[in-house]
Amino acid sequence: MNQEASPTVISAKGLTRIYKLGDSEVVGVSQVDLDIAAGELVVLKGNSGSGKSTLLSLLAGLDRPTGGELVVAQHDLNATSDSLLTHFRRQVVGMVFQSFNLLPTLNVLENICLPALLAGKSVAESHPKGMELLQWLGLESRLNHLPAQLSGGEMQRTAIARALINDPAIILADEPTGNLDSHNGQIVMDLLAELNQKWKRTVLIATHSTLADEMASVKIGLKDGMITGLP
Repeated sequence: MNQEASPTVISAKGLTRIYKLGDSEVVGVSQVDLDIAAGELVVLKGNSGSGKSTLLSLLAGLDRPTGGELVVAQHDLNATSDSLLTHFRRQVVGMVFQSFNLLPTLNVLENICLPALLAGKSVAESHPKGMELLQWLGLESRLNHLPAQLSGGEMQRTAIARALINDPAIILADEPTGNLDSHNGQIVMDLLAELNQKWKRTVLIATHSTLADEMASVKIGLKDGMITGLP
């Protein structure tokens, strides 16, 4: 842990997500018990289909559990209304995806500032913050470029800036280096570690990669939707 007696920021008890496909059921996660203290850098490891992405989707409020309890940053995600869940996704957590998920018709600065505008902030409020993030990430020369004009590493750094624009307490990264070469993958992992160590964000990284292993304060293995030993 980064701090002694840090408050618990993520608490799951018996967390379960089952998907119905016709007459059959697919288990996403099953009976997961989890307590993560504020300020941790957590690495989730497991093979494809182990439940990593399902777990992150539940923690992000992108999906709802079918069983168990889930409290993230004092928000009971089982009992939260749709409108409050939207606020939670915009303000409390920041998501970084393998496929970047940038809007192709918006330039770098517009992509970064979009979550702030959706949260009700003005352009005058969001653009200085976006520029600050661009400078931190070394992307200020790219602010008017469209995603198609960027390298994979630049797109992922843009996505990290977008995840940070509303100052979330928690960053959730789902295979953030999956579409990057090893050099750019290391840059992205170093940035996530800096967010954790310097900016004191709680960071969860679901990854096949070993790049984040040495940075992790907590490592969690998943297999068949259940927490198990590390693969």
